[in-house]
Amino acid sequence: MTGRAFDSYYIDQKSKLLNDFNKFSAKYGRKVLVTHCGKDLADTIVKETHHEYEELIPTLPYVGGKKNSLTKSLIQSAWALALFRALKAHGKTTEDAGKMLYEMVEMQLRSYPKLLRYIVGRWYFTRYNYNKMKQQAAESQKRLYPEDWVWSFLQGDGKEFDWGLDNTECGACKFFHAQGADELTPYMCKLDYAMSKALGMGLARTMTIAEGDEKCDFRYKRGREAPIQT
Repeated sequence: MTGRAFDSYYIDQKSKLLNDFNKFSAKYGRKVLVTHCGKDLADTIVKETHHEYEELIPTLPYVGGKKNSLTKSLIQSAWALALFRALKAHGKTTEDAGKMLYEMVEMQLRSYPKLLRYIVGRWYFTRYNYNKMKQQAAESQKRLYPEDWVWSFLQGDGKEFDWGLDNTECGACKFFHAQGADELTPYMCKLDYAMSKALGMGLARTMTIAEGDEKCDFRYKRGREAPIQT
């Protein structure tokens, strides 16, 4: 892929990205905003978040496109940043934005059928997924894209954990830092617990780059109760 294609990767998908964002806003985002802000302000924030997100799309760094599953995480980071900026413009705190963002994601995950969540959760503990993550982890070590994640895969013993990841570089942290929004990053980290809880993945973590640690140590144990983050 040429340098020009790198530059246009997200711009070429702009209509789809905005459509996906609008669907999320309509199903989950607005409902949470109405609860916290009231109908009129919620409608204003939805519009302003859409505008902020549209402005952010061209600034998203290329980290491999569809070949990198974490491209989706960068896109979701832009959603979160757009919401954060819109809320901040109306006097809401970073903590307020983090809480609302968590509730939106939690609502989305809960909307999926329980059986589907069970199947997806189990898939993460299959040998196929382990092999896939090992390959992706090895690819990340090449550091082909400066704004990407760099991480390692760990096979667990089935007692303390089944599998894990050590992130030594975080693409979301890099993106937020470039956008002057480091304060939002720890709240994005909490979303990992929402996913873990919904899928029964039993996440335990003692360190995050967002909080100044040298790495993020994800450890998953199927069926283990994970702490609720709010």
